[in-house]
Amino acid sequence: MLFRTRRLAAASVAVTAATALVAGCASGSGSTSGASGDTLTLWTHNAGNSVELDVVKKIIKDFNGSQDKYKVKLQAFPQSDYNNSVVAAASARKLPCLLDVDGPNVANWAWGGYLSPIDVSGSEVPVSDQLASTVGDYKDKLYAFGFYDVSLAFFARKSVLGEHGIRVPTMDKPWTKDEFDAGLAKLKKSGKFEYPLEMGTGGTGEWWSYGYSPQLQSFGGDLIDRDDYKTASGTLDGKNAVEWASWFHSLVANGYMAKKSGADPNKDFLAGKSAIQWDGSWNAAKNAEKLGDDLAIIPPVDFGNGPKIGGASWQWAMSSTCSNKAGAQEWLKFSRQTKYFVDYAKATSTIPATDAAAQQIADYQPGGKFDVLVQFAREYATVRPATPAYPYISTEFEKAAKDILAGADPKNALGQAAKDIDSNLKTNNYYSN
Repeated sequence: MLFRTRRLAAASVAVTAATALVAGCASGSGSTSGASGDTLTLWTHNAGNSVELDVVKKIIKDFNGSQDKYKVKLQAFPQSDYNNSVVAAASARKLPCLLDVDGPNVANWAWGGYLSPIDVSGSEVPVSDQLASTVGDYKDKLYAFGFYDVSLAFFARKSVLGEHGIRVPTMDKPWTKDEFDAGLAKLKKSGKFEYPLEMGTGGTGEWWSYGYSPQLQSFGGDLIDRDDYKTASGTLDGKNAVEWASWFHSLVANGYMAKKSGADPNKDFLAGKSAIQWDGSWNAAKNAEKLGDDLAIIPPVDFGNGPKIGGASWQWAMSSTCSNKAGAQEWLKFSRQTKYFVDYAKATSTIPATDAAAQQIADYQPGGKFDVLVQFAREYATVRPATPAYPYISTEFEKAAKDILAGADPKNALGQAAKDIDSNLKTNNYYSN
């Protein structure tokens, strides 16, 4: 198996990981790892997330007890160290057989030679039953699948919206741009909120692409031309994208949103410091507990090209160097039981990846308290560009978006990002191999 270590160094998620790769890179073939006979190693990013880790442990325990041939051994890493550990292991030809991967990175790791396509046909839950955003395809092959997704949404107090004459939008009639802007103007004018809108601008990393590129797409722009994934120029810095960037900057210029929000935006929202929060389904239960029936879970604004949210979360995959791929695929197939989809969703308060699982969770059943979030994921999710260049694209978008909020000219900031992305694509021969 050929590892594209040198080229990944220019596209990798973490600079530190890339540095390690360059130091140790030497393309080669034939190495295997991740198993000692029929004992397979599994890596996960959940060392600091006990509730999700417990589900992983349960599946492993059930699998090991279900048959006498294979054993799976767990190794958990803190999320902050996980990607670097995988990249370093790939360089050293010591990848585990089974590993989890953040959805937007599937294409990068598949292209880099870290992952092998998987075949889970015949498992209890068909892949076709899953939310599209929970399936990790690359070049028409299945490389990974996830048990859950999350959903972006606006949260607000119905009473606050009503007090200021702002209607509560629905999926049938989401807010338009003009309506949203007018609502923010009313809230600001009331003098009750220093910043009526909270969008988590104090966050870093992937949040910027996950949180804000759907709004860019609703304006009609995108991170890259998805027809061939060979250029960002004309798309990321096109007319529609510049309109998004100008609007994004106006939120700060008009005093509607902080250039950099506080350390805990959801805490600030629940304390009444902001009126409307752009956040994720992970805080829906906490918001409902605090606000009860006054909580409004609101669809994304339709900026002209339909409401959009991001898609894809953590997924499971098999390494390309796994020395026991038959055993790895047996584990992957075994895990694909509806009860485990349910377990993940209950443990992590995430959206189950299948309707069958959702029907077993009261809050996510049709008509349930959070069913609307399932509908958002089904109707609005746009998967981040499935290209090996995505980690680089995401980093450039984050930089440009932060510059725009800081006052940079929107067209120039996006134009520079587009040029840098195009240069990366060309350097890597458009990730064609």
